[in-house]
Amino acid sequence: MLFEEALKYLLSLGHETLSIKLGLANTETLLESLGNPHKDFRKVQIAGTNGKGSTAAFLESICRHAGIRTGLFTSPHLISITERIRIAGERISEDEFARHTTTVKETATTLVKQGELQTLPTFFEQVTAIALLAFREARVELAIMETGLGGRLDSTTATQAEVVAITPVAMDHEEYLGSTLVEIAGEKAAIIRPGVTAVIGPQTCEALDVIVRRCEAQGIEPTIIETSELSHLVVSGDGRCELVFATAPGHNEKVQLGLRGRHQIDNALVAVALAESLSKRGFPISQTAIVRGLETATHPGRLELWNCKPPLLFDGAHNPAAARTLQDYLAEFVKSPVTMIFGAMKDKRLQEMASLLFPMANELILTEIDNPRAASIQDLIGAVPAGFDRNKISTVSSVSEAVFKAREITPDDGLICTTGSLYLIGAAQEILNSQSGSVPI
Repeated sequence: MLFEEALKYLLSLGHETLSIKLGLANTETLLESLGNPHKDFRKVQIAGTNGKGSTAAFLESICRHAGIRTGLFTSPHLISITERIRIAGERISEDEFARHTTTVKETATTLVKQGELQTLPTFFEQVTAIALLAFREARVELAIMETGLGGRLDSTTATQAEVVAITPVAMDHEEYLGSTLVEIAGEKAAIIRPGVTAVIGPQTCEALDVIVRRCEAQGIEPTIIETSELSHLVVSGDGRCELVFATAPGHNEKVQLGLRGRHQIDNALVAVALAESLSKRGFPISQTAIVRGLETATHPGRLELWNCKPPLLFDGAHNPAAARTLQDYLAEFVKSPVTMIFGAMKDKRLQEMASLLFPMANELILTEIDNPRAASIQDLIGAVPAGFDRNKISTVSSVSEAVFKAREITPDDGLICTTGSLYLIGAAQEILNSQSGSVPI
């Protein structure tokens, strides 16, 4: 298949957020028929509600600076599906993606014909297999796998990673993971198995209790990262935290994190603990590699700032916890008037997200996303907090209209903040990339 054919085939399986079929059996059967590619390298699996992608980005950057040939699997993508699979810091080519998709499709189709699978594996199950094939072919030494949804039944869990991490757990995807924080934490904690190294990021007491009990039941002594004390940190004008990092006994070095926001301190600390765990398992990760990795990490769509007139800020705050993080960032680091483009999925806690984010906007543009799960304009208007000045609200039917209007009404010294969904950010960036004067910094 050519790339366009491969993409069409995967999309024909159903949108990844609507065709979720939780369970490991299909993935395990598919991987076995592909020769168990995941057994040719070691793995780190990162689960959690918020911060797992940033933690993966930090760790991948550290490992590359340590000279480790690393594969990175993340989701969702912003513009091209090839963004999900990176080898040595570079996303795979469209030709490579198509070739591996062809192999997975043929294998899956044969399994269905033979009765070994009842139905074709889902979009996410097949993309996971595509990534693992690409990693095996590229002879990666380490694969860093971001969990797609939950943990217990997510297809990345079938890889049986030797090192696992759980970033902060919050309410999200309740229709799949449970209606309480305890239930959701239990789904994510299930990636902890006998023999793994486990790193636990800062948690609420409820979530931490569930995770610790899971560790005890599996005979695991976890590394638990406490919420960091941030008052002593120096922060750059655009929100990059600077902290003191011990590079050798008696020697400290200042490190400015590559990712913006105070919350990235905790994600960085989880990544450092993972790097140290990998070092104990034989990977040659020096303190210098850790420092350089933290400084140069990038993660598109998460407090990503583009330097143009007016500047553009993208943050996929897709649940209340992530919205609160963006609210904190805007309150502390943005002094100019904010035009906010907002669109989200209808199954999210829209009112909670709106109550946190909308008051930060001088102008608010509500738009629908081209996605079967997208909230309608009526849904978004219904989420507007009581007392919010309705004269500040504009509604448009497409992302392209939203981008055009935002650039039209925002002064050069203002800021356009696009948020609410990574799908919205991907659509907006694709539009902006076709225009001049938008350069990431």
